[in-house]
Amino acid sequence: MLITRRVNRALNASAVILGVALAVTGSLAQAGARDQAKRMYDRIAGVPPTETELTEMVSYASGASFTDQEARDAAQVALSSSGFYNVTLKNMVTPWTNEEQTMFADLNDFTATVIGLVRDGDDFRKVLYDNVLYVGVSGGLPAYSNDNNDHYAALEASGADLGSDSVLQRTTQSSVTGLAAGATAGVMTTRAAAKAYFVAGTNRAMFRFTMMNFLCRDLEQVQDTTRTPDRIRQDVSRSPGGDSRIFLNRCVGCHAGMDPLAQAFAYYNWTGEEGTEEGRLEYTAGAVQPKYHINADNFRYGYVTPNDDWTNYWRQGQNSALGWDSGLPGSGSGAKSMGMELSHSNAFAECQVKQVFQTVCLHEPTTSADHAQVSSMVTNLEASNYNLQTAFTDAAAYCRGD
Repeated sequence: MLITRRVNRALNASAVILGVALAVTGSLAQAGARDQAKRMYDRIAGVPPTETELTEMVSYASGASFTDQEARDAAQVALSSSGFYNVTLKNMVTPWTNEEQTMFADLNDFTATVIGLVRDGDDFRKVLYDNVLYVGVSGGLPAYSNDNNDHYAALEASGADLGSDSVLQRTTQSSVTGLAAGATAGVMTTRAAAKAYFVAGTNRAMFRFTMMNFLCRDLEQVQDTTRTPDRIRQDVSRSPGGDSRIFLNRCVGCHAGMDPLAQAFAYYNWTGEEGTEEGRLEYTAGAVQPKYHINADNFRYGYVTPNDDWTNYWRQGQNSALGWDSGLPGSGSGAKSMGMELSHSNAFAECQVKQVFQTVCLHEPTTSADHAQVSSMVTNLEASNYNLQTAFTDAAAYCRGD
């Protein structure tokens, strides 16, 4: 009897221990899903979730943690938060709007237009060629002006949710700025971009920073000395420092491809002084801006820009690897068609995905698994008709933690 009682006590103790273990296991499983949900929300929105939002995200998990698809579904909750648009997306895009590449700049029409395109799930390739502009519609805001950024500074100061279409509304540049519809080219013809990249200089800055921000390549990464130099302008010396080898081995590598493409901007200018807030975008249809003819004595036999016709010499040679769209002609007139040439490349899609990956995962893709994920995200982006929200949910699901 004594032995029997001892056995029964042991069995009862084991049952208690097992029950506690099961309870702990269950709570850990729930905590796993909650931890993953919180991590995804923090990464996408930049702020902690509310208990209601966290509970909604966890409800997508069918087990101890999220499957990939469940994680993507749960991440959609974070995409509806104001933090995603007002914090994460603004901080990602703002460096694209200035040469200093700082995120500590006011909201402007460039940034607001990118935010709007992402919010509305539109084809993100339009960012470089569409007649599109997003403006604030909240009461009490100064009107949009071609001469200052007061409208967007006030919109940001109001703290309004940029993810709401009752706060940020889509319109056309031509109806607000007066720029001809055919002269619009997405964010390249916004006031902020013009102030940063059409000021002074030769308009090559607009091309360089567009390549950096939307194809993730600076000029050194695309230089190709095998391209024909017939479209290089007069301001580029063919013998820098008296040595023609420098031109042949270095300068031609960038200018042979860049100058024929940057010719698309021949009618654009920023009227203000560099480093000031004064000025506006100027477009002179049919008349090449004088800046395209400066320093003509550097090489009198160089190319004299007659119009805004552009040609992509990089469709051949090593830069064919950028994946140009075979359905496009590779040449045209004006910034709009040239912007389409850039945004319809494979490099454009890959660049957007990599920038989203780094924003959400807080590191560049480095491992083989990371690179495989980027490739998968590019495929999903294309399948979604370039809805950039897809890239954010994919990145959040991948980096949700185990």
